[in-house]
Amino acid sequence: MKAVYIVDAVRTPFGRYGGALSGMRPDDLAAHVVRSIAERNDIEAPDEVILGNANGAGEENRNVARMAALLAGLPVTTPGVTVNRLCGSGMEAVIQAYRMIALGDASTVIAGGVESMTRAPWVLPKPDRAFPAGGQELVSTTLGWRLVNPRMPAEHTVPLGEGAELIADRHGVTRAEQDAFALASHQKAAKASFEREIVPIDGVTRDEGIRDDTSQEALARLKPVFRKDGGTVTAGNSSPLNDGASALLLTDEAGLRGREPLARVTASAAGALEPRYFGLGPVEAIGKALAKAGKGVGDLTTVELNEAFAAQVLGCLAELPGLDPDAVNPEGGAIALGHPLGASGARVTGAVAHRLAAAGSGTGLAALCIGVGQGLAVVLER
Repeated sequence: MKAVYIVDAVRTPFGRYGGALSGMRPDDLAAHVVRSIAERNDIEAPDEVILGNANGAGEENRNVARMAALLAGLPVTTPGVTVNRLCGSGMEAVIQAYRMIALGDASTVIAGGVESMTRAPWVLPKPDRAFPAGGQELVSTTLGWRLVNPRMPAEHTVPLGEGAELIADRHGVTRAEQDAFALASHQKAAKASFEREIVPIDGVTRDEGIRDDTSQEALARLKPVFRKDGGTVTAGNSSPLNDGASALLLTDEAGLRGREPLARVTASAAGALEPRYFGLGPVEAIGKALAKAGKGVGDLTTVELNEAFAAQVLGCLAELPGLDPDAVNPEGGAIALGHPLGASGARVTGAVAHRLAAAGSGTGLAALCIGVGQGLAVVLER
């Protein structure tokens, strides 16, 4: 098995739903990061482009990885493949690149993800019979369950926010604790610099979701979204809907060509559990990945645990008692930065790699929860 290195990691700023990036097609967002990482690392023709995308029903149809490679100006001989593990799609792309290089099937791979939740289409299912007399219902593909199989048990298909409420119930996470976590995410993100990774696009240079002026009092005024009576999950302590793309450059030792890598990928793992408790999916994945790497949570110097919901992250931390909370998301997370589904997994992995490079040494971990009850984790070392 060959050693696998992350040489660089870039991303667009993450735009708000209907915001600054809403006019950009997802394949153009993807092409931007693919082109940017290739140009700033003098890569003419990677062996593969692998991108994650959670939708696939709109302008990113027909294999957005291949579309992005062509739009980025890479040679027409550059293969591309798109993967879908919902919120974990971008990390799944990185993991598949890691495996491909480790096995010797490739030397240099660009891996990442893209999502335009603004431009996610409405879909009209075909009728069961020809010439129906009644109306037909359009279905939004922006987020969550749609076109559900009637055979699927109802407890598996609760809304994502209700899943976060269930985790809050299980671990006794209060509304005030969730709001405090969300506030800290914005405060840390507002202080952080992301120049190392953000490649501006159309004059946009900063994540639109960061609220420098929010407060505990402002967050406390927001009403619960998913449970009207006794609910604790609000728009303020949840990740928003976003548009954006991210990309990493992975290579074997021969592909380094004298360059200093950010970090080395040492392990990865997936986990699964009851779909309604999807937010706790990272716990098993983290344990499995660390075991493969011969590490424990106490060895971790920096961690990215994607913030789908504050309740979800706090629930995971409750089940990972040896993990230092101060090492988790030191530059804020998705509640502030945003969560364009297919791009987030690559963003969190790249953020860990950049922080390890800045520190000069250490062990890092990136992990996400995934709808329908899964989790992914990647271990990096420097």
